[in-house]
Amino acid sequence: MNNKIDFVILWVDNNDVNWQKEKEKYEKEYSNIDNRNIRYRDYGLLKYWFRGVEKYAPWVNKIHFITCGHLPDWLDTSNPKLHIVKHSDYMPNDALPTFNSNAIELLMHKIDGLEEKFVAFNDDMFITDKVKEKDFFKNDLPCNTMSLAPVIPFSDTKFYKAVANNVEIINRYFDYNKSIKENIFKYLSLKRGKYILKSYPLLIYNDFPGFTNYHIPISYLKSTFEEVWSKESNLLMKTVYSRFRDNINNNTHWLFNYWQFASGKFNQRNYRFGKEIKIDDNKLFKIIEKHKYKIIGISDTDNVDFDLIKNKLINSFEKILPEKSSYEK
Repeated sequence: MNNKIDFVILWVDNNDVNWQKEKEKYEKEYSNIDNRNIRYRDYGLLKYWFRGVEKYAPWVNKIHFITCGHLPDWLDTSNPKLHIVKHSDYMPNDALPTFNSNAIELLMHKIDGLEEKFVAFNDDMFITDKVKEKDFFKNDLPCNTMSLAPVIPFSDTKFYKAVANNVEIINRYFDYNKSIKENIFKYLSLKRGKYILKSYPLLIYNDFPGFTNYHIPISYLKSTFEEVWSKESNLLMKTVYSRFRDNINNNTHWLFNYWQFASGKFNQRNYRFGKEIKIDDNKLFKIIEKHKYKIIGISDTDNVDFDLIKNKLINSFEKILPEKSSYEK
């Protein structure tokens, strides 16, 4: 198999006036959607994402940078490793414009020139220390941390419904007990650390109860996307045609990771490889500065001092990634 590994990243400029006008035009037509500001706001950290890739993952084959069309004014689009991808390049025209990251991510496999092996990033996921190809793929299979977790309803959000939609599809195509039997050492792997204690009681169930979702980059095989789409295209298209995040009826790209888990087509990775950290966690800044993890995912939340957090984050990233990358003009 081709050993090239691509990165895919989504970005939106919420300060783009034209984008704001389009969003306001369409959002009036929808109800029951997740349209909070935290789904779109930009902390000005994108240049550090590129700096982190160049410094700590120089082996990457190509970066597919997905936007609705707008670009940072500092981005050097002539970089040979950079592929600018517009939503219109691979999504149905009548599904656009879209403000739904779920829809954008479900069709990532349609990106022109995308390699079989790729890693999916959000713009709040960063590489903060040296990583190797084998951290993401080994023996032609993706490396991710698999841990069981039940789908639990929350009173303050309907996001669990989108997760449950993914698990429903998995149970439609895979036998839980058979998956455990064929991949027992992955289910019992100590690489899951403390999460193994949460998983053990769930092994007695007859169906998949759900999986832990880590807000860090996910390694994918393009062929996994193609396989799932060949079986559930009608259902997945409902998400593609949802202009905004619908946390009741949508599916998410985690579905394809669940599929990799259920089929056994993955390598178990140590849970300490990456960490999700809430943006209001005071330890976040030291975690970045001390390279505590190789990759981090920063989870935004409501009711934070945006300008204060933004400036502190920029200061922390400047300490570890002060040099301009070749992706900057």
